[in-house]
Amino acid sequence: MTSSDDKTAELIEQIWGLLEPVVRSEGMELIEVEYRRESVGWVLRLFIDRDDGITVEDCARISHVAGDLMDVADPIRNPYHLEVSSPGLNRPLRKLEHFRRHIDEIIEVRALTPIGNRRNFKGVLVDVDPTRITMNCDGQVFEIPLPHLERARLCYFETLEKQ
Repeated sequence: MTSSDDKTAELIEQIWGLLEPVVRSEGMELIEVEYRRESVGWVLRLFIDRDDGITVEDCARISHVAGDLMDVADPIRNPYHLEVSSPGLNRPLRKLEHFRRHIDEIIEVRALTPIGNRRNFKGVLVDVDPTRITMNCDGQVFEIPLPHLERARLCYFETLEKQ
């Protein structure tokens, strides 16, 4: 990871710590925070969810509350666009409890460094503990340390059957 990647990761963690309690107080869960440069400029994207789903009104409410809090705390010095949305069916998996909810389901994972000569994995999430996830990919079991995960997501509609 480069120095700018480290700074972005630190900023995301700071934003997460700032916004997660507010989202929780509204009866929702903060699933993911992204901050990246896109064609429109810098974008801060929040993914929120709750058991009975997210509405457009929920997104608007969190956008308003989060925008006000971000304006006061001012952790991002440059202009950015704030977007709030549902994570969708192929949701990102970031926290230990996210993985626990999806044991025996198909996920995709990208590791920061190669594990067994590969960085990309798609298979069934077999187990999770506080230090690692265990996946079955095409009959081969891989243990991936949580700190080595670059990203992970649920593959809601996908199967592993060969076509």
